[in-house]
Amino acid sequence: MSLFTLGLNHETAPIAVREKLAFAPQELGPAVAELVAVRGVNEAAIVSTCNRTELYAAARDEATLLNWLAQSRQLKPEEIRPFLYRLPDREAAKHVFRVAAGLDSMVLGETQILGQLKDAVREAQDAGGLGPALNGLFQKAFSVAKEVRTQTAIGANSVSMAAAAVKLAERLFPDIADLNVLFIGAGEMIELCATHFAARNPRRLSVANRTLERGQALASQHGGDAFALAELPERLPQYDIVVTSTASQLPIIGLGAVERAIKARKHRPIFMVDLAVPRDVEAEVGALPDVYLYSVDDLAEVVRQGREERRQAVLDADVIVERSTEEFMQWLDNRALVPTIRALKDHAERLRRHELERAGKLLAKGEDPAAVLESLSLSLSNKFLHAPLAALNQADATQHGELIAAVRRLYHLHDEE
Repeated sequence: MSLFTLGLNHETAPIAVREKLAFAPQELGPAVAELVAVRGVNEAAIVSTCNRTELYAAARDEATLLNWLAQSRQLKPEEIRPFLYRLPDREAAKHVFRVAAGLDSMVLGETQILGQLKDAVREAQDAGGLGPALNGLFQKAFSVAKEVRTQTAIGANSVSMAAAAVKLAERLFPDIADLNVLFIGAGEMIELCATHFAARNPRRLSVANRTLERGQALASQHGGDAFALAELPERLPQYDIVVTSTASQLPIIGLGAVERAIKARKHRPIFMVDLAVPRDVEAEVGALPDVYLYSVDDLAEVVRQGREERRQAVLDADVIVERSTEEFMQWLDNRALVPTIRALKDHAERLRRHELERAGKLLAKGEDPAAVLESLSLSLSNKFLHAPLAALNQADATQHGELIAAVRRLYHLHDEE
């Protein structure tokens, strides 16, 4: 079995492709259980965020993972293959370390991905997807993330997705304090966005959520109000700014609803930020003349500000990642030796016990102890040497050099011996 990472992210695939391969939070556990039930897959975990979907696995080959991923999303392998990266062993380990440290994120150095990675690991653990290899991989990844965070300035001058949304809104509207802002959803991303917009003191701040209680809890933190998602079509015209990020697998804001809202607003513009993958807002909405719709990919240029200032921090972080990758691969290689070492020890123990029992019986019969000890030592010596001597005698000429070198190294034999 080898270690593999198979996936796509904001660099390799547009949002239209990423949303097809996204897994909803409630899908992760069952999907992992299904994947590890596939022949040739021993361990597995799935990470799915707005910017990436990745499979981590200890598996026989990458083709098995590709076929499963395509089938699980009701797609053909050739439809998704051009957008995927397929990383084996060392490259797989290096990749997850970079992901955990925020080096592979759209927002360089952001910490949200680490929490998402930990959530994915918990789901995989509960679903029976983690074994020694992946558990060791992820624990090392969390350690790398902590070291990068504490030893480098990777998080300095970072512009988050939430801050980028505010910056874009301020390009369109002179003063957010004169506007009504609506947040759809109540997850971590919406919480971050609400905090950033609330700092601009909007005239009204509202939260729409499927679970009203959770929406009310978030809104109350910022002096806002909340309403059920079912009321969205009639309430939408009241808001100048709409930020949405839910786990819905289908759009919750359609073209017709926005057209009616614009008409009711007498064509006053609406600024919309869709941070969900799959998207919450139908793509056709972006073509309306009075709507300014931005997806996570549209925010990329804004959130990349400050990368130049953090170039040295990235170099420092990469040094940590490289060293940690070597350490992990050494650990993984050592683990591969464990079955052989255990089998060798078991073999030696069986020989020892057999000869000890034989010697005990001879002593019980009254045999001379010195003669019994001599016989015991000779028998053990012969049996321990039987396997290497047989291998040397039975090998053909092409194997002699390799076997001789191995035996001399194992038994510390020198030329004079």
